[in-house]
Amino acid sequence: MGKLQTPYRRGGADLEMKPGYSVSKAQIVSIVDDDPSVRAAMEDLVAALGFSAHGFECAEDFLNSPDVSEAACLISDVQMAGMKGYELQQELLAQGYRKPMIFVTAYPDGSIRRRIEAAGAFAFLEKPFDGERLVNCLLKALSQDNPQ
Repeated sequence: MGKLQTPYRRGGADLEMKPGYSVSKAQIVSIVDDDPSVRAAMEDLVAALGFSAHGFECAEDFLNSPDVSEAACLISDVQMAGMKGYELQQELLAQGYRKPMIFVTAYPDGSIRRRIEAAGAFAFLEKPFDGERLVNCLLKALSQDNPQ
């Protein structure tokens, strides 16, 4: 498909759009992370790809927003003050939310990871993670080949 024309660069080169990924650039990606610097970095990365990035400080703010029904994908921290990422996942599943969910954590815990993956998480990334790895997960999650 060619190079993604974005300001996000890794090692001085534009990210390559992987063959087979076809995504709509108008899609909303919601990002829930209580660390403002991590949230801002993910928002910048998602926006650089041409998506609409909506950041939330906590799960409760996301749940009370229109993004619950409008977002094409959710990226959420696992360990946050208040509602945890796995609790957010359970609440969304109970509401019938069937969009891809990507989870990130600085505190990997095998039992939580298994719980999140068993409930259908699209991906589980440990911080710090390579930006390109998140990009690849996101593009795959939002590709037209991935039913939502």
